[in-house]
Amino acid sequence: MAGNDQVDQDAIAAQWEASLDSEDPTEAAEAAAANELSGTMALQWAAMVEDGGREFGGGKNGGERVLSQEEIDNLLGFNVTDVNVDDNSGIRAIIDSAMVSYERLPMLEIVFDRLVRLMTTSLRNFTSDNVEVSLDRITSVRFGDYMNSIPLPAVLSVFKAEEWDNFGLATVDSSLIYSMIDVLLGGRRGQTSLRIEGRPYTTIETNLVKRLVEVVLSDAEQAFRPLSPVTFTIDRLETNPRFAAISRPANAAILVRLHIDMEDRGGNVELLLPYATIEPIRSVLLQMFMGEKFGRDPIWEGHFATEMAQAEISVDAVLYEADIPLKQLMLLKVGDTLPLEMRADALVAVRCGNVTLTEGRMGRVGDRVAIRVTKQLRKPNTTLAMFEKADEQTKMMEAQ
Repeated sequence: MAGNDQVDQDAIAAQWEASLDSEDPTEAAEAAAANELSGTMALQWAAMVEDGGREFGGGKNGGERVLSQEEIDNLLGFNVTDVNVDDNSGIRAIIDSAMVSYERLPMLEIVFDRLVRLMTTSLRNFTSDNVEVSLDRITSVRFGDYMNSIPLPAVLSVFKAEEWDNFGLATVDSSLIYSMIDVLLGGRRGQTSLRIEGRPYTTIETNLVKRLVEVVLSDAEQAFRPLSPVTFTIDRLETNPRFAAISRPANAAILVRLHIDMEDRGGNVELLLPYATIEPIRSVLLQMFMGEKFGRDPIWEGHFATEMAQAEISVDAVLYEADIPLKQLMLLKVGDTLPLEMRADALVAVRCGNVTLTEGRMGRVGDRVAIRVTKQLRKPNTTLAMFEKADEQTKMMEAQ
């Protein structure tokens, strides 16, 4: 058995050697030619692509059509490393065109102009210094873009609008923080504040910034008061924008930048109000001017009230009502008597449709049946000008 296995293995080895030796040399040549052809075709394809690129973008110069980083940024409208919330163009402008613009809320400009005047007076009293507040800009931004564009270090104050049941964000930049600390703690005038890097804000600095934000929010309450009473309360102070998230990154918001100048010192305060926060007063912010009434015309109201008073209506005097089975109703015949479960002196209801106006007693005036009213008419819920004037005239006549 061992000898047979050895013979079989030798036979198989001999067959493999014979097959390798008998391989057709023409087949090997054809395989080499095919490999050489594929390499040549690859070179031709690369040359065609290169020539096509030159023809597409080169013109006379024959340069390659490769976009630079600046051209890509111009096409997209923004740079990944430097998000700009001031002005958008390109594809970014097309994307943001669906976002609601603050210009559709005309009353916002009036509110923030009023805020600037109030803050000028309040900050002068707060710092005992010459303070000038100016409205830098009002823009519509996305919350995520604004959070990425905040220059650090800064103090972010999250405040809550109690009546609107939502949050807003007040950002104080570092230049204003150090300028305000320098002014409040008796620093010299006319010198720019030094920017200290690499350390967190101290407790004294944080408390002074909190007092500044409280002054700004108090003035904001007075600015919004003619439109809607609101109370702004500070929820927390943060120095990391990640911990001051009050909305989703894609949500739209109103950004208001206020510049505060104190004799060559100062900085910016930014108020961010998401559209979800101001949604409860959106109808008021749509007004073109203070006190505008939508679709209400007092002249038309007076004319309508006069015509309503002169309109004719039909009233019904209901003597008696009862519910009887349908079977009993079907059995009624001519001559049958229906007893009414009421007395002769019972009150009669006077109705207009399904509304009961008053009640009275039935009698006779001449040859006609009459009803004497025993209760006053139900006072209407409407407060139209005509009825109010009628009540005033009645009271005046009674007083005379």
